Amino acid sequence: MTELLPNYVAGRWQAGSGAGTALIDPVLGTELARVDATGLDLAEAFGFARETGGAALRALTYKERAALLAAVVKVLQANRDAYYEIATANSGTVKNDSAVDIDGAIFTLGQYAKWGDALGEVRALRDGDAARLGKEPVFLSQHLQVPTPGVALFINAFNFPSWGLWEKAAPALLSGVPVIVKPATSTAWLTQRMVRDVVEAGVLPAGALSVICGSSNGLMDQLQGFDVVSFTGSADTGAVIRSHAAVAQRSVRVNIEADSLNSALLLPDAAPGSDAFNLLVREVVREMTVKSGQKCTAIRRILVPAAVYDAAAEAIGAKLAGVTVGNPRNESVRMGSLVSRAQLNAVRQGLEELKAQASVLHDGSQAALVDADPAIAACIGPVLLGARDADAAQRVHDVEVFGPVATLLPYRDVEHAIALAHRGQGSLVTSLYGADEAALGQAAVQLAASHGRVHVITPDVAQAHTGHGNVMPQSLHGGPGRAGGGAELGGLRALDFYHCKSAVQASPAVLAQLGLSGG
Repeated sequence: MTELLPNYVAGRWQAGSGAGTALIDPVLGTELARVDATGLDLAEAFGFARETGGAALRALTYKERAALLAAVVKVLQANRDAYYEIATANSGTVKNDSAVDIDGAIFTLGQYAKWGDALGEVRALRDGDAARLGKEPVFLSQHLQVPTPGVALFINAFNFPSWGLWEKAAPALLSGVPVIVKPATSTAWLTQRMVRDVVEAGVLPAGALSVICGSSNGLMDQLQGFDVVSFTGSADTGAVIRSHAAVAQRSVRVNIEADSLNSALLLPDAAPGSDAFNLLVREVVREMTVKSGQKCTAIRRILVPAAVYDAAAEAIGAKLAGVTVGNPRNESVRMGSLVSRAQLNAVRQGLEELKAQASVLHDGSQAALVDADPAIAACIGPVLLGARDADAAQRVHDVEVFGPVATLLPYRDVEHAIALAHRGQGSLVTSLYGADEAALGQAAVQLAASHGRVHVITPDVAQAHTGHGNVMPQSLHGGPGRAGGGAELGGLRALDFYHCKSAVQASPAVLAQLGLSGG
């Protein structure tokens, strides 16, 4: 039997008592390791993190906690090669796609280390300016934020085992809140290995970082009133979390990132062959193929003027035809596999559902694989669908196929295009393409209510923009409605989730003793 990866809880490594669940190479079909959390004393695990880890972190200043993040960055950088090997084996990703996950995580940690260093040697943050409570400025009200005296539980998705941990852990640890991460079982190896490296390096206080691999049963039951939980995954599971007694009765704060039917919108001024048109085509192909389309921010719906529909279908299809799919260890392969055969079956099922209302414009699903057996590998080539009646194709606006699949939709005018984008019922991101700055600005404001991020791409930022699907720590990550209604990242705003807020009413002399930073 392959190695049973241990969990790290209550300050020590502990193996589950069961046989464990196998982690499989999604290309070769071989067993890599096993994970199991059966028999763990969860009450002890949460208590140790909450009391020992939390107390140690809160004893430090923001500047000192920022130094901890910087130390974690050094540990991760020193082990990057091993992480790439694990990502290839356990997630089936090509090197460039692994970089999005691994290097993106390291960058985010480093950015929060810089922000935290600038906060200084304080243990509380000012939340706005002091306000008078009377005619004379002798008795004031000062809002402040302090670390919540609880634990942060992260229940993460399979697609970003590295970034999914560290983009949440960075603001949590900087805020002074200990972390327990439960990675998705199918790709848990990378998360577990990163935690192992950080623990063995001894750069964090005992109890500041724990990892539980295997079943999530019982984790929510351990949450208490000052704890927080952040979940990334399906809307159905998110609904179960929201209804749990920890949230409904004990008022545990919850952040959820769920399904998202993101869109890309080409404005009417962008004719076929124009710079803006070509930028849309390039970005759509990139978003369909990076991590085999297994990104919560990937483009799922492509909105173009009706007159441009055929040209867009031809241009996107031509680029997709050049995408090689198969074993990521082969340097000629541009797109690797899905994370599992189960995910492959889910993508195929979703495709059939969409095909009931959309036609196939480019079908890479039957293309030959490079160095991979189609009977074993969880590989599928990119598929571009199209529906000439965007209003009637209701399933396209309801069903997210979490793989290399997108649907082209024509619109009559900008008002119609914006209405179609809103039919996603709340999304993480939409991107706009064109050269008319006034029209782009107006569209961005109209789309803001139903999108966590509006990414506007004009020819003058072609080489500078960060990408439709790339989540940067400087910007909000989250979205309203079906996207979960949560918010992650966004600079120091991300610390709000891990803080308790209070108003101190006192004289200016007393307020001056609070030692506050920020504002």
